[in-house]
Amino acid sequence: MSIDANGDVTLQGVSLRSLPKVSLHDHLDGALRPATIIELADAIGLDIPESDPRALGRWFAKQSDSGSLVEYLKTFDLTTAVMQTKEGLTRVAREFVQDLAADGVIYGEVRWAPEQHLARGLTLEQTVEAVQQGIEEGEDAADRDGRSIRVGQLITAMRHTDRALEIAELAVDFRGRGAVGFDIAGPEDGFPPSNHRAAFDYLAENFFPVTVHAGEAAGPASIRSALLDGRALRLGHGVRIAEDLQVITQEGDEVQVQFGDLARWVRDREIPLELSPSSNLQTGAIAAWGNTMVDHPFDLLYQLGFAVTVNVDNRTMSATSLTRELALLVEAFEYDLDDLETFQFNAAAAAFLPVEEREELVEMIAEGFDA
Repeated sequence: MSIDANGDVTLQGVSLRSLPKVSLHDHLDGALRPATIIELADAIGLDIPESDPRALGRWFAKQSDSGSLVEYLKTFDLTTAVMQTKEGLTRVAREFVQDLAADGVIYGEVRWAPEQHLARGLTLEQTVEAVQQGIEEGEDAADRDGRSIRVGQLITAMRHTDRALEIAELAVDFRGRGAVGFDIAGPEDGFPPSNHRAAFDYLAENFFPVTVHAGEAAGPASIRSALLDGRALRLGHGVRIAEDLQVITQEGDEVQVQFGDLARWVRDREIPLELSPSSNLQTGAIAAWGNTMVDHPFDLLYQLGFAVTVNVDNRTMSATSLTRELALLVEAFEYDLDDLETFQFNAAAAAFLPVEEREELVEMIAEGFDA
């Protein structure tokens, strides 16, 4: 692996940025350009900690590198503050799509919580419409630049509030108008999916896809609730499923592992894990295994046959991109292009799309990697 003067990472002679990718776990309010934050903050008279884009980017990275999900989430107070108008939401969504396309993403799902964007008078419906307008503008701009991308919304409820059923109804209402799935986010520990069983019942009755943040700030019990109460088709992060694995022996690359019932279920049913390597380090999600990338249980889960996918979580907070996350994994675990292709196949198969469109994504990925 090498890095050129422009910061482009090359593996086996291939630019990682040029490879077709699928992004499943990417927060809208965690993916703002620092320059955009500054401009939007100035327009509404909001004080911010830095007035220079690079300095603000460094501020986010420093504040986010706390080892605590609760502290990490505090940085979103700033980003959500500049996303309270139609113009702000549309711009952020448009740039989000353009940034994904520039990173080689051909399909993405953007998760965000409409209930957090009502401070300046917008209704829930107006926020979704504003974001969808930005997504479509971003897709059109990418097409003009010769990049094909499609992005769907994951309408998200905050797990520490009581609006989950209302947000679930909103998500179903926008099915076919941009919404492709539902999620719950926010502080995980102490706020299990079971608290929102009515919302998940409603989504199940309407056959609406669900992914649930679980196995990040809380362990296997949270994952269990996501599967049983939330009927989750994917696990947002899910990294702590590794706590349900017991390493019996390890000699070099040979590892003998005993599965718990939960881990075996997740592995055998190929329930996708939306792993976010850099974010998992920043929030302390992998503290049980260490504090460097080589300590991340990503490779253990991959070698054991779990449906692992690679994601950014929050590009602004982690100062990252999907290309960078793949490069970090290559550096830590010596993956080759075949491994990276497998991660993209896993993500394409997990996308909240009709099966025909998922098969098209798989074909596009195969063609891109072959080329």
